[in-house]
Amino acid sequence: MTESAYRSLPSVDALLQSEEVADVVRSFSHEAVTTVAREVLGKAREVIKNTGSAPTIESMVSEIVKRADRAWGTWPKPVVNATGVVLHTNLGRSPLTFEAAHAAAESASVYSDLEFDLGSGKRGSRNAHISDLLSQTTGAPAGIAVNNNASAVLLTLAAVAGANGEKNEIIVSRGEAVEIGGGFRIPDVMRQSGAKLVEVGTTNRTYAADYETAITPNTAAILKVHPSNFVVEGFTHVPELADMVAVGTKHGIPVINDLGSGCLVDTRKYGLKQEPKAQDSVSDGAALTLFSGDKLLGGPQAGLIAGEQQWVDLVSKHPLARAVRIDKMSLSAIASTLISYIKGAHEEEIPIWNMIAMSEAEIALRAEKWHTESTIGEIHRGRSTIGGGSLPGQTLPTTVLTIDPSVSADSFAAILRRAPIAVIARIENDQILLDPRTVLASQDHAVIEAIKFAVGQSTQ
Repeated sequence: MTESAYRSLPSVDALLQSEEVADVVRSFSHEAVTTVAREVLGKAREVIKNTGSAPTIESMVSEIVKRADRAWGTWPKPVVNATGVVLHTNLGRSPLTFEAAHAAAESASVYSDLEFDLGSGKRGSRNAHISDLLSQTTGAPAGIAVNNNASAVLLTLAAVAGANGEKNEIIVSRGEAVEIGGGFRIPDVMRQSGAKLVEVGTTNRTYAADYETAITPNTAAILKVHPSNFVVEGFTHVPELADMVAVGTKHGIPVINDLGSGCLVDTRKYGLKQEPKAQDSVSDGAALTLFSGDKLLGGPQAGLIAGEQQWVDLVSKHPLARAVRIDKMSLSAIASTLISYIKGAHEEEIPIWNMIAMSEAEIALRAEKWHTESTIGEIHRGRSTIGGGSLPGQTLPTTVLTIDPSVSADSFAAILRRAPIAVIARIENDQILLDPRTVLASQDHAVIEAIKFAVGQSTQ
């Protein structure tokens, strides 16, 4: 029995000559696909050894195609985010506007005036245009973009304190010496930058006077850190930024405000608590305001630094600025994203703000469409979350399609991920929840087809 199973295995050439694998060979290379075919045959021999029966030729062909696609196909692969988490870190956070995506692609596919002055014909600054846009959106005199906000914090601390001899102390509230995810801890970043951490206040209560008391001749700056992904409630006190700036101004010390997620709009308009706005930080007198380009800004991964010209110049001229420099595609995309705010078109153009602003009636209508066309599940009320280290604990009302599958919820969710366009669902109480809020309107058909695919696969 086992010997006949081994003899039934096709040759490598036979697998390569199948129509599906031949297409893969034409797309990649004969040598590379041959290696994959040999690996699949080796796996088939292991199956025979363990079970006594051989996998079908069709299954081996399918495995070769899947392996080739995983290894050499476009990556990251597009998915549908039906979880209801607007800024889903594992799914790439903010989808870009059409204009930003186009700008990034165009900057990558042709030469550009990235560091060239068309007027003088001489070398230009890659930061000049983004500085102007940050001035227009935040009110700051100047700005700079780096590759992410963690880099912005590291660069700023290194420039302001790390290379400043003994005057390297940075004062931080004990309640703000936080870890914001991925092991990114403010005290660790300070050590890496060369700055010395001076903690003041307590975990839950810090006053402006605490900062003033801690000032010494070695104080380089006061740092305020917004705890983006958690909330401390109850018996608490945090001084207003303006009060901290007053202390800093009195002693000639800059105040650096790390907003983390960052925001340019009034989130109360959408039934949410107010996320600190970059414009308010600038108007309250922060020397430098740091925030992310993705997350609530809705752009690509980037770290944005806006502030007074002298401090932006200090940061941009630090040697570390070269190491954390933003690439031309992200720079182009962040510029396009900022223009959406300047036009007042963020709700229409920026996907995450379109999702947050989406009416309950529109969401319910889409959920009903999914239900009607897939002929499965029930419609229920639910809550969407913001996610991505922004507005912790804040949710928005939504309508979800709830499916009680014939197989386990984990198995059904796995099948949805294997659909022609993978759909990522939420699982609650052993049920599948699909939330239209975080699904682009152009992806509705993909959701319906994925549901039908999963139902068909789970009943076989």
